Amino acid sequence: MRLLLVHPSALMYSEIFLRLEPLGLERVAAAARDAGHTVRVVDLQVLSHKLLDRELRSFQPEALGISLNYLANIPEAIEIAHRAKTASPGCFVFFGGHSVSFVGDHVLEQAEGAVDAIARGEGETVVVPLLEAVPDDAAHTVPGVVTAQGRGPAPRMLESIDSPRPARDLMRRRNRYFIGELDPCASIEFTRGCPWDCSFCSAWTFYGRSYRRAAPEAAAEEMASIREPNVFIVDDVAFIKPDHGHGIAAELERRNIRKQYYLETRADVLLRNEEVFERWTRLGLRYMFLGMEALDADGLDQFRKRISPDENFKALETARRLGISVAINLIVDPGWDEEQFRLVREFAMAVPEIVHLTVMTPYPGTEVWHTESRQLTTRDYRLFDIQHAVVPTRLPLEQFYRELVRTQAVINRKHLGLRTAVGALSILGRHLAHGQTNFARMLWKFSRVYNANRQFSDHARPVRYELPLPERRTAAPGRKELFVHTVGRIGSRPRTGAGTQAPARSGTETPAGGGAEVTAGAGAEPLPGGGTGAEPAATIAAGTETAAATGPGTGSTTGTGAGTGSGAGTATGNSTETGTATGAGTGPGTGTATGTGTGTGTAAGDGTGTGGGAAGAGSASGQ
Repeated sequence: MRLLLVHPSALMYSEIFLRLEPLGLERVAAAARDAGHTVRVVDLQVLSHKLLDRELRSFQPEALGISLNYLANIPEAIEIAHRAKTASPGCFVFFGGHSVSFVGDHVLEQAEGAVDAIARGEGETVVVPLLEAVPDDAAHTVPGVVTAQGRGPAPRMLESIDSPRPARDLMRRRNRYFIGELDPCASIEFTRGCPWDCSFCSAWTFYGRSYRRAAPEAAAEEMASIREPNVFIVDDVAFIKPDHGHGIAAELERRNIRKQYYLETRADVLLRNEEVFERWTRLGLRYMFLGMEALDADGLDQFRKRISPDENFKALETARRLGISVAINLIVDPGWDEEQFRLVREFAMAVPEIVHLTVMTPYPGTEVWHTESRQLTTRDYRLFDIQHAVVPTRLPLEQFYRELVRTQAVINRKHLGLRTAVGALSILGRHLAHGQTNFARMLWKFSRVYNANRQFSDHARPVRYELPLPERRTAAPGRKELFVHTVGRIGSRPRTGAGTQAPARSGTETPAGGGAEVTAGAGAEPLPGGGTGAEPAATIAAGTETAAATGPGTGSTTGTGAGTGSGAGTATGNSTETGTATGAGTGPGTGTATGTGTGTGTAAGDGTGTGGGAAGAGSASGQ
């Protein structure tokens, strides 16, 4: 079958700071090609709509798949679907990706027949069976697929993220991908998923709060195949498990691979695994994104970061000592007044790090989508890009944007002003000598892209496609209600991941061992923050409902139930449950566990859990 895969246009912040290769779409393309399909890819971040129209006419695709990791791209994708139906009658059109997985039914209705199916979950597992089902009009029977005729079983997750390897050869104008001064820049993933559970983030809900790792050998082999001198590691939180970070480093050292790296992680992970990051600086780690999100404890608690301001600031000191340049993300609450913007400007000018601002935005798939008490002021998909306010602002909206852009402009002048540009002449010269202009263009595009009048006027545009209304709740919804992926019943598939296993329970489903965001583009919804989540959540449950999670930290687990984990540290979670459970958590490391129930092993020294506890850096949290 002739398959055309499309990534939509760049979002607002991508016009300046970064433009990343659609790693997930490349993997979906590889899966389809390996199955014998003829595949082409058009990335509208770097190619034009005119070229897409030519491809539709000349290639005459029998199937068209559009990546929708970002809500803001949904209107554009629906318009492309209508054009595809006109240019190539009979073409089967499907959407996939992180964000559309949470609103699939609604998007099908809005597309009015232009979209035949929504593929929820990981794209590598769904694309081949979906294409095979199309001739028999049986798409609605495929796991993870939603159509007007119905929906198939729950989406499946990859047993291993080592394959398929991204089909990078299908991409055109790869020199247009960059992040900051890493120009050009490729992308790679070492892990999928996030074991933390920030209230504003949907990475953990998409994968059922699970976590998988690529084999170090496979990761190094893929790195060796990348031609670009710079690489962005797209993991939600890099190097959670120190043995994994060391393992990949050893394989890169053995192959004598030297590149410059950019990654995202959490402050507490950096502090706990400093030796891993130090080793990677010798391999070429130069840049890091830390999602601090807030400067005070109240703000961090609001986002359930499970980290203290002191840890954030210690992490900045550690990165400075290691020689790693850091970009900090702070979440702008629409409830800020002039004084709060002023305080952020003072902080941004007082530290050497780059400070990046994103506007608090409730997204489908997050807890705040259901619990945010402020009503949405707009349901225009295009405004859900973390650069617009979509809930009421304390300041008049136009004034809010003036303060936001003023703050961003001060930060921009600090890092991209004349003195910085003079200091960056050698970098600019090197890039220009190699025909790379992305970094140079970034230096003078700020005022054209970040403009208070433009952002305010965006709210007055005619709206054709709107988000569904969120279901308002007084309390957070049950975890499984938010999950896209869950692992089936016990024994249904081999458990994979970073030394974790799901506690065995009679008749319950346990999300364990899954990934990150891939269906269409590595990197999920542009949620506020770099790196996602917080320490495993404290939960209270009755009966036999459970969830397995991994994550470093300290704490304890109590109750009747079995926990799992590996690594060094103490069990986390503060999980209290009632009901019955049997099973034992195993894994190397040290840790403690308390509770009652049925379990085997010892609580300390060998990292095995007993009763309702868990041991090690991987932790158990009840659901």
